[in-house]
Amino acid sequence: MNSHAISGELTIYTAAIEKLQLQEFLESDDELELNLSQVSEMDSAGLQVLILMKQEAIRRNKKLRYTMHSKAVLEVLEMCNMTATFGDQVILT
Repeated sequence: MNSHAISGELTIYTAAIEKLQLQEFLESDDELELNLSQVSEMDSAGLQVLILMKQEAIRRNKKLRYTMHSKAVLEVLEMCNMTATFGDQVILT
């Protein structure tokens, strides 16, 4: 299993760059884990990147898990009523 972490913002200002990096990450293994604990800010553009990556992983028959959701990530997921959508374990502190 290959792991990757996003740190800093996952917003409209960084979404295009993160998308490219995450697409490369998808190529690295069949089982992947994306650590979101260091995401300091996220908006709908960031959410779209996470949705796209899950869809692309499914299309390629790869397993992609999101782990260690930061407060910023959880706030957006809850606001959009998508906390359970990705099927990843979310631990609320």
